[in-house]
Amino acid sequence: MKSIQVGELKARFSELLSEVKAGKTVVISYGRKHEKIAALVPYPFDAQPATRALGTLAGRAKAHFADDFSISDEALLEA
Repeated sequence: MKSIQVGELKARFSELLSEVKAGKTVVISYGRKHEKIAALVPYPFDAQPATRALGTLAGRAKAHFADDFSISDEALLEA
């Protein structure tokens, strides 16, 4: 895991994205104390979306959706 300052991130952004694409994690630090504030991590393109449990109704209720039904998590949470 590599740690860099914000200024270096600005100067080497494309190069660091190539490293992230190769599977490495890049931690971004900020300020005089080099406080770690964020991390660039590879996106899991092959990961399947997790199935959602029905919460308190698990085991007591069922849900069925049409094969062509699709909604993103963000759109669901906005409703």
